[in-house]
Amino acid sequence: MTEISLAELEQRAAARRDRPEYGHDALITCDRLVRIFSTDGVEVQALQGLDLLVREGELMALVGASGSGKSTLMNILAGLDEPTAGAARVAGRDLLAMGARERLRYRREVVGFVWQQTARNLLPYLTAVQNVALPMQLRGRGGSGGRGGRGSRVSAGKKAERAEMLLSILEVADCRDRRPHQMSGGQQQRVAIAVALANEPSVLLADEPTGELDSATAEQIFAAFRTANEELGTTIVIVTHDQTVASEVRRTVAIRDGRTSSEVLRRTEVDATTGQESLVAREYAMLDRAGRLQLPAEYTEALRMEHRVMLELEQDHIGIWPDETP
Repeated sequence: MTEISLAELEQRAAARRDRPEYGHDALITCDRLVRIFSTDGVEVQALQGLDLLVREGELMALVGASGSGKSTLMNILAGLDEPTAGAARVAGRDLLAMGARERLRYRREVVGFVWQQTARNLLPYLTAVQNVALPMQLRGRGGSGGRGGRGSRVSAGKKAERAEMLLSILEVADCRDRRPHQMSGGQQQRVAIAVALANEPSVLLADEPTGELDSATAEQIFAAFRTANEELGTTIVIVTHDQTVASEVRRTVAIRDGRTSSEVLRRTEVDATTGQESLVAREYAMLDRAGRLQLPAEYTEALRMEHRVMLELEQDHIGIWPDETP
């Protein structure tokens, strides 16, 4: 084993202290986020010090088993729930410091949301174009214009023009005068995405948006998200259990037991000889701000790691071995 001197360890510690603030350049920052629910005197920790960074312009997926905490995280980012402790910031807004009025403005101006249930996204008595125009009208009564709450109010003509544009790029322009019951499930969800994008949000959040749709229609919905991300530059976070959807994005973050546990990054590589492109995926374990690491269960079971492990600091890595103490 290569020995590391005390001076070198102190030098590394000083370098850590000089690092910029955690999440200083991220659009979404969750720092040791905690959410505790109390029911009949029993406390349940849905989020247990979760860390997450999302950069502006990303299209990413959050995955996890039922009860992992992913929906709780989504509700906090959407301004529908309040964190118990830690820090959460979206587009410069501190989610722990918001009052009721600020939270309402945040939901209108900073985030767009698409629910799994298609009927929940649209008002049944309005046409598609009226549904898309409604968020802009509500915002105009008490909000400011522009992405994330910047700018001035938008004229009626501009609102109508934006509603038509969104329906067009999401390929549901032919549904402009139809009410929800006159549209298919896939058309309803694409109109719902247009509604969520109406006020030019900094972030679009989607909770299991393809959960009620068949695979072919789900692909159409995901194509709509890609269009919104690529053509409008909107940052998009999708909560899903569908691995097909998760594999379509460049970054997938898994949540387990209220913490981020692993991350899959996908990138395109070009073969130097043939020039052929291929998609390469690499999975990483997530190291949180407290230094905690969730090892994959299949790894720990294979080596019979329980309760504690032995660590060795090498020059360029950390060795982890099963504890051999009887």
